[in-house]
Amino acid sequence: MQRPLEPLSLLAAYNQWMNVRLYDAAATLPHEELIADRGAFFKSILGTLNHLAVADTIWLKRFALHPTAPTVLAQLQDTPLPAALDAMPYADLHALRQRRQWLDDIIVAWVEALKPGDLDSVLEYRNTRGTAFRRPLGSLAMHFFNHQTHHRGQITTLLSQAGVDVGVTDLVALIPEVG
Repeated sequence: MQRPLEPLSLLAAYNQWMNVRLYDAAATLPHEELIADRGAFFKSILGTLNHLAVADTIWLKRFALHPTAPTVLAQLQDTPLPAALDAMPYADLHALRQRRQWLDDIIVAWVEALKPGDLDSVLEYRNTRGTAFRRPLGSLAMHFFNHQTHHRGQITTLLSQAGVDVGVTDLVALIPEVG
């Protein structure tokens, strides 16, 4: 029988696994290739990787404001809120990778600390333009992970165009076989 939060745990593990693969692949390219404008929405490989770290930070800080937020999210208290979705707080891959690993550890711990009832509760937040929203936490968590997958798909395309094969990217690679 599946635990209520098992799908989110799988997505958190997949997120962490895929980020390791992406950063390993990106590390094979010289800095000039990472910052080259490739016509993507966030221009470059490094720009898109930065966007994911920025967006994840924004969402985790929103999740931290929820009354049922696990204490693990308190680690973000001193992290400044990014000013824009296209901000480039990390100019080099090494520093960005360190931040990514830190964020991924927090994401895994956050999901593991959630209780099933938390997902049914409502999160009140404001977007980057200041517009107020009230939405179910569970649905927002699904958006959070879907957003990551969306942009990682863009990054795998950019890496492929640069001649780098990321390898297997399918979620099914992490789903255990049932005997």
